[in-house]
Amino acid sequence: MKVLVVNCGSSSLKYQVINSETEEVEAKGLCERIGIDGRLVYQPTGGEKETTEAPMPTHNEAIQMVLDALVNPKTGILKSLDEIEAIGHRVLHGGAKLTASCIIDDSVKAVIRECFDLGPLHNPANLMGIEACQKLMPGKPNVAVFDTSFHQTMPPKAYRYAIPTKYYDKYAIRKYGFHGTSHKFVSKETIKYLGLDPDNSKVIVAHLGNGASISAVLNGKCADTSMGLTPLEGLIMGTRSGDLDPAVLEYLCNHEKIDITEMLRILNKESGVFALSDNLGSDFRDLEDAMNEGNEAAGLAIDAFAYRVAKYIGSYVAAMNGVDAITFTGGIGENAGLVRGKVLSYLGYLGIQIDEEANKKRGETFVLSSADSKVKVIVLPTNEELAICRDTVELVTAAK
Repeated sequence: MKVLVVNCGSSSLKYQVINSETEEVEAKGLCERIGIDGRLVYQPTGGEKETTEAPMPTHNEAIQMVLDALVNPKTGILKSLDEIEAIGHRVLHGGAKLTASCIIDDSVKAVIRECFDLGPLHNPANLMGIEACQKLMPGKPNVAVFDTSFHQTMPPKAYRYAIPTKYYDKYAIRKYGFHGTSHKFVSKETIKYLGLDPDNSKVIVAHLGNGASISAVLNGKCADTSMGLTPLEGLIMGTRSGDLDPAVLEYLCNHEKIDITEMLRILNKESGVFALSDNLGSDFRDLEDAMNEGNEAAGLAIDAFAYRVAKYIGSYVAAMNGVDAITFTGGIGENAGLVRGKVLSYLGYLGIQIDEEANKKRGETFVLSSADSKVKVIVLPTNEELAICRDTVELVTAAK
């Protein structure tokens, strides 16, 4: 089965065509500047990357350009769109009602719309992508794969906030967690790669990128995760503050004469390692270079990030009463040996020993810990698109 995987942002759209039988990517690319001017990037596997500038007022035009590229007689990978049997969509938030991947119908779209206030930057764009595909490829099954779904196995002691119950009952305010597609894929692949027992395993996944989160996966199911009602909770991130005293919001709003909307914008867009580095940036390659040149703020940003990651890993070791494996993934987790080393320097009490030579590797699956380490530590690249493809095929096949 050929599956078109779509990941829509407010002004962008990433896509892949995956052959589910071989799990190979046949083409991939993205649409940028939707609603501004428009740019399509298309690359068939083994072929040259093509860039096309063209107006994309809405996601409809963006999806249409993707489909046109896929069936282009010269460089397209499809003879006909009939070869696409299903479309899988990344959707940020399913709220309390949509707790697993599902085939999209009007009721599913209604819930995605209800969650606009929980995911104001993502859910509206996700829905636009869904409706564009439905319009341009009528009759094709569309599947929603939610960032929040893998975390729905958390027990109430992990997901409930200590606020009045009436707010939970009325608004379903709780920890939902995000990056669930990545955490699900990486935890399963970790168990497979290390030959662990899926029904008797304790795995911690550190998905570290510009957005970062950690999950505790007990016997293949999520027991806890660091992000909360929104992706703002948890680790220090590229431009997100992560955990902080809620009273900071009132204090700054009162003293700076700003409203809560502006305060949250600052916490989402102007905080994190960007802020700690004195606005040097959130790219860890730039931060590492600056640190090596003596920039103290860059060094603080890296140290604070690694410290917070280590604290969360330690708390999840306690939550699961042990750990068999720790896996680094995401752009930073897969490529930043400096950060991995700093994180693991806090975890010597677990009997972790690092293979320093292995820690120089980037962007591939490998064992980071030495042979005598009591806990296995690995690096494993995430593949959210493949995870979306797998869920899509499973649901569409079952529905036939």
